[in-house]
Amino acid sequence: MSQLQILEKIKVGGESLAEEPAAGGSCFPDIGDLTDRLRFTVGDGNIRFDTQRVALVHLSTLTRLRCELLDGLCTSKARGILSRLGWESGTRDAAIAREVRSHCSLKDAFMTGPQLRNLQGAAAVRPVRIEADVTVGDFYGEFIWPESLEVESQLSVYGISDYPVCWIQTAYLSGYTSTFLGRPILYREVECRATGSKLCRAIGKPVEEWLWDDDLQEDLKALQLESFASNFGSGRRVPVLPAVQQRRLNHDLADLPTDVIGQSSSFTGAYHLVKKVAKTDATVLFLGETGVGKEVFARTLHKLSRRQNGPFVAINCAAIPENLVEAELFGVMRGSFTGADVSRPGRFERASGGTLFLDEVSSLTLLAQTKLLRAIQEREFERVGDTITRRSDVRIVAASNVELKDAVAAGTFRVDLQHRLDGFPIRLPPLRERRDDISLLVEHFMRRGLQRHGRTISGFTQRALDALYNYDFPGNIRELENLIERAVILCEDNARIDLVHLFSSGGPTLPASLKVNRTGTLEKEVTEECRCDEGLQATLCGFVDEQIPLEEIEARLLQIAVEKAGGNLAAAARSLGVTRAQLAYRLKRKEA
Repeated sequence: MSQLQILEKIKVGGESLAEEPAAGGSCFPDIGDLTDRLRFTVGDGNIRFDTQRVALVHLSTLTRLRCELLDGLCTSKARGILSRLGWESGTRDAAIAREVRSHCSLKDAFMTGPQLRNLQGAAAVRPVRIEADVTVGDFYGEFIWPESLEVESQLSVYGISDYPVCWIQTAYLSGYTSTFLGRPILYREVECRATGSKLCRAIGKPVEEWLWDDDLQEDLKALQLESFASNFGSGRRVPVLPAVQQRRLNHDLADLPTDVIGQSSSFTGAYHLVKKVAKTDATVLFLGETGVGKEVFARTLHKLSRRQNGPFVAINCAAIPENLVEAELFGVMRGSFTGADVSRPGRFERASGGTLFLDEVSSLTLLAQTKLLRAIQEREFERVGDTITRRSDVRIVAASNVELKDAVAAGTFRVDLQHRLDGFPIRLPPLRERRDDISLLVEHFMRRGLQRHGRTISGFTQRALDALYNYDFPGNIRELENLIERAVILCEDNARIDLVHLFSSGGPTLPASLKVNRTGTLEKEVTEECRCDEGLQATLCGFVDEQIPLEEIEARLLQIAVEKAGGNLAAAARSLGVTRAQLAYRLKRKEA
């Protein structure tokens, strides 16, 4: 067998999903589904693969970085940093493989990783041998590449090396395969062109199948895998863990509560502040536009706090009539006013020992703000109609969609109450500033919608994903959730969600962008609508050039519509946008 052919024994449930290709055949599936996801939006300064932002970096820049690490640190530390970069890239690409080729064979889905490395320009990775049985966790993988970025960097600066140097590439394969299969797989470079070999070769298999020696421990240390290394010393097998795999596919967000979803820098900055303040009793004010998830963050703050076992009580201040604010916040005694048939506690009392969330606090009247201020300052209050002063051990978390200082300047908010609430402000970014999170949120809301409505949908069309990514979402996350739920309801089972399912009026206008064509060059992306317009324009120009009379064009159009409808005049009329009577009249006129 040629070394560029592949021996596949990839199995699920004991059944092989792939066969050895014919001699001379390609071991890779068509790469079009991957190149179609690469977009160059020059006007916005963005290059994106699917919904993730990427960048073109000069090899000389990477070479300089590698040299700084090697010269400034020891080889072991430099290798560790570069290896973890490769591992991270591999885990993210495994998530892409599962998404893009979810309906392909296991072999085609797995080959996404090597194809992406080729597309990324890292190395021309080719499989030599792959054997895997997912049911029992068996795996053996062997890949080669004639050269790599790391080899070129090494040879251009340091010359021939005494050890293999493709640290990023081998770590990528380890991270990719481990995430794809859901169990730890370690690749080791057994040949490297930087050491004088003709090509680079890496072999991957479960960690416990490697000989336990100092070299193996060094490999695990480079990837920071010491935490599970002890599981392999005794030769025990590590079972496939779907939960671990799923958390990797969700971009290493394992430390996030399930209520909040995100990976963008603006999101992680806000979440970092939440974690810092959660263990204290400081008053927190969430600021942000409508729909950014202020209550979700408030609940997350409560779950991370020392009060997590206490109650979380939320109240929408904008929904309380002015004459009932005091009763809702502090409670009432029976008979205190008409309709008060029973005594009941207010929100402050009910939240004692936990967290009180005051949503839309800026909508309170000045009188209500005065009563709230005393309760926050003194942590004591009286029920309406009562003379007994009660105390409440409660943490205050507030939220507003306007800046409180602006409300103070406008005379609609008390400055002293602002100072009480504005002790630790956290600004939550709008969704248009969290575009890297859209893919995660879309997947989350789609799964929820499919479960809630009992639907089966195969995913999204590329133009639907592009539209979601480029839409500004004035309603933020709440609007995205509603769009996805609407699409899940409208889309047919086993079909893909398209623009018509998401937007009732056609969707947003997409910015001009470039895409990679089959020859590897960039070309202007043409939408399906543009193709239809250009095709119609060319057809009409042909009619004019050939000087075809208008009556003949109309006659041909009517004839084609009737033929395509199988003689059904009503269906033909609908395709032409006229009534049946109008079509019948025109046909009769042509026959006369």
